[in-house]
Amino acid sequence: MTRYVFITGGVVSSLGKGIAAAALGALLQARGYAVKLRKLDPYLNVDPGTMSPTQHGEVFVTDDGAETDLDLGHYERFTGVHATQLDNATTGRIYSEVILRERKGDYLGATVQVIPHITDAIKDVILRGTESFDFVLIEIGGTVGDIESLPFLEAIRQLGNDLGPERSMFVHLTLVPYISSAGELKTKPTQHSVKELLNVGIQPKMLLCRCDRPIPDAERRKIAAFCNVRPEAVIPALDVPSIYWVPIRYHEQGMDREVLRHFGLPFEAAPDLSRWWNIVNAMDTAEGEVRIAIVGKYTNLLDSYKSLAEALTHGGIANRVRVQIDWVDSEEFEKPSAVQRLEDVHGILVAPGFGERGTPGKIEAVRFARERRVPFFGICFGMQMAVIEAARNLGGLPEASSTEFGPCKHPVVGLVTEWSRGNQVERRTETDDKGGTMRLGAYPAVLEAGSLVRSLYGDKASINERHRHRYEVNVNYRQMLEATGLRFCGMSPDGELPEIIELPGHPWFVGVQYHPELKSKPFDPHPLFAAFIGAAVRQARLV
Repeated sequence: MTRYVFITGGVVSSLGKGIAAAALGALLQARGYAVKLRKLDPYLNVDPGTMSPTQHGEVFVTDDGAETDLDLGHYERFTGVHATQLDNATTGRIYSEVILRERKGDYLGATVQVIPHITDAIKDVILRGTESFDFVLIEIGGTVGDIESLPFLEAIRQLGNDLGPERSMFVHLTLVPYISSAGELKTKPTQHSVKELLNVGIQPKMLLCRCDRPIPDAERRKIAAFCNVRPEAVIPALDVPSIYWVPIRYHEQGMDREVLRHFGLPFEAAPDLSRWWNIVNAMDTAEGEVRIAIVGKYTNLLDSYKSLAEALTHGGIANRVRVQIDWVDSEEFEKPSAVQRLEDVHGILVAPGFGERGTPGKIEAVRFARERRVPFFGICFGMQMAVIEAARNLGGLPEASSTEFGPCKHPVVGLVTEWSRGNQVERRTETDDKGGTMRLGAYPAVLEAGSLVRSLYGDKASINERHRHRYEVNVNYRQMLEATGLRFCGMSPDGELPEIIELPGHPWFVGVQYHPELKSKPFDPHPLFAAFIGAAVRQARLV
């Protein structure tokens, strides 16, 4: 029997619903249950693919090519269960599907309304393909009280009635702030937030209370009394040194116990949290520190590079070192001598991105890494910048560039217009819609025998990694670029699309067209990030 847990948030955003959902999934997994996590977002975009990273944060990409909310990255990192197209839905997607069905006449002449047609479509998204799981955890994006989230709240209210309490549970994440002038924690924001939920007919059965200090028993009982929940179901959600402490701390506060109690399942036996203790112990007993510069242009919102930052942390866990990230705005490097900011770093990662802004700085960062022999990792756009830098400064083509920035004399990077997905050929043009038209999802790459990257992947002849891009390194310039010393050590199976470059003789210089950070997990660090941090450790010993 599949059970559904609905997780909402109140008072303010960014309290950690995604981490809470992921942690609960990890705890239920540790008790032997099969879990699936889903995210419903109330914005009107069909997906986050056309949204600015500085507003929404990164776009997480699934194997099957969905552009999704970054919380799905947390779900995968905490549970290891791969997300799919079905696991993220937005208001835009729901309304698009309903309108398309109306145009086809599927509603038999009925007046199409929010209730029941939109709410039925939301319920269908929640239930679709979940039969094989013990628990399905549904996170509702946004904050209770926002007008755009009302259809989602109505849908889960109805679904709670349809399923009954033996198969459904509502969990609400809220804020208990400390007012320093009064010297006390305030429970009123939580009371008001729960009241907002009650106004739409939802009674939460467990409260997760974000706070920066322990909640005294008297305040827990007060919250329970005013919000109509058991005192044991008022779960403090305290600040922790790392998000990987969250499953442990939530378990200590009784989160998983209360969920199992609600569903009438045994909870006396302790879950196996050895995986999480190993992770936090590795972080707490780190044997050193390395400093990594992430050179990008969305550094004013760190969620823009959430998976990158976590993957670097995973690389640190693999090498038992702490990773200190130096966030560097690539536009800073367009000033004279600004590149000297990289003097003391032990590794340089040039991040993904779109558009011409900031590219001169990224190219200078690549040049610094190459000439100063600092470990370098270029991801997606970062690999393209490495190719342009080599063409300009080693290949004698000072006008080498990307057609993404406009017409150029030597387009060493150009728009990819055709590629294979299985037995099908996909095609794109400059005039296609921007949303959902990139090369998205997992694609294979063939690795060259004897290459560094092949050895890092355990001598596998081919790999599958996730992509999200419109432009590719122009294979017609391969011979010229290899004459500069670059090695094209990974290609698409048809040999037309360069996937990986490396620079033999350099301490560590790798560029990849795909996004390896999307598959990295704290208990299974991606081999490229583990190797990059390993190279940074060696660099730190040389400095």
